[in-house]
Amino acid sequence: MRVLTIAAAILLSVPIPAAAQRAPASRLTDAQLNDSLELGQEIESRVDGDLNGDGLIDTAYVAGSPDARTVTVLIAQRPGAKTPFRSIGDLKLEPSPLGPATVSIAKGVLKVEDLTGGGTAISAIYRFRIDPGQGKGQGRMRLIGLDATLYSRTYAHDGYEMSWNLLTSDIVTRDLRLNKGGGDAAYDKVFEHRSRRPSKPLYMEDTPDPEMIMVDLRKR
Repeated sequence: MRVLTIAAAILLSVPIPAAAQRAPASRLTDAQLNDSLELGQEIESRVDGDLNGDGLIDTAYVAGSPDARTVTVLIAQRPGAKTPFRSIGDLKLEPSPLGPATVSIAKGVLKVEDLTGGGTAISAIYRFRIDPGQGKGQGRMRLIGLDATLYSRTYAHDGYEMSWNLLTSDIVTRDLRLNKGGGDAAYDKVFEHRSRRPSKPLYMEDTPDPEMIMVDLRKR
């Protein structure tokens, strides 16, 4: 429904004679994107770039409201398609951000950075790449990397961090100890552990909660 709303916003913004002569634009303006949002939603951040190597400009954006936040990926369609964009993934983020999430695209990889929590915070970095063989052959956004750090913003307790490469199954974890010996670093990284965590392909909608993964890893 949201993609159809975006498509309508684009078509309404193009003069009728021009719309009859050419396909819808392959890039959303901020105004068009804002017009597609639901009541109470605001754009935290957005990025435009080519995610699937077809030369068209795709868009990823974070929309937030008081009780929900979502990353949405829109793939631009070739001229003549029924809609100018096609949604291929949605990532639900925690609804308690400590600042706006950021999205970036480099070499076909979408990176989402988010900081949530309160006195205890979780910094998470998600990396996604299109899996062209999924979604009825039209592609889905596959999770290929997940980094996360749990720490105290008031230096009240120790922390923990992990880095998981889902393509190789390699995962690195470190305990973070409060630095009591002086220096600028708030934490000392200790007890590094390397292991493997095999997983079936995970897509945007299947992305696990990084806090729950860290809880599971610390039990082992």
